[in-house]
Amino acid sequence: MRGEPSCPKCGGRVRAPGLFADSWQCDVHGTVHPLQPVVPPSVEALTVAVKRAKVPVWMPWPLPVGWLFTGVTCAGDDRGGSRATVVACSGPGPLGGLGEMLLVAEELGVGLGARYAGVEGPDPGTYMSMDKPPQAKLMAAGRPTPLWHLSGVPDDRAVFAGEACGLWLWAVVWPEQSGLMMYDELILTDLRDAGAEVDLVPCGALSPRLLA
Repeated sequence: MRGEPSCPKCGGRVRAPGLFADSWQCDVHGTVHPLQPVVPPSVEALTVAVKRAKVPVWMPWPLPVGWLFTGVTCAGDDRGGSRATVVACSGPGPLGGLGEMLLVAEELGVGLGARYAGVEGPDPGTYMSMDKPPQAKLMAAGRPTPLWHLSGVPDDRAVFAGEACGLWLWAVVWPEQSGLMMYDELILTDLRDAGAEVDLVPCGALSPRLLA
């Protein structure tokens, strides 16, 4: 498990602000919002992430039957807060077996969603055909939110992306057939608005997807 901040776009090492730069720097991607180390899932870790976040912290709520919260991380620092968040959930897939989902909220250009989606970033770009009707719709913070099924992603996953609260929303689901759950009109809650309900989130083992 990594113990230092890293680049949200490539996972490489980053340099902290110093004498020659007032922002975090990646040798490949320049100025970035540092991805914080992944920690084991717990209500405490989730609470810390929620307090740091300047963007939504999305979670299906209520969670689908049998599903658990399996990790959270964010991109940003103490000075500017989190500019991207990712929440992992795992549970029974719609066709059997284990299903896993990462929900990413991020500002334009952060590149964290694209990294987990397995596409060239930093944003959905040409992978998302917005000239066609959206393939999925869900409720995010009480608002109908269309999502487009991205093409050209790795075969082992399904990726959906759209806009919610003026920011990118990514849903990355493993295995690919578990993407069927995105057609069931999931309800996403921004945990910044959940209050004491955060204490009720059931926790599972850390998702290895967060360490990709």
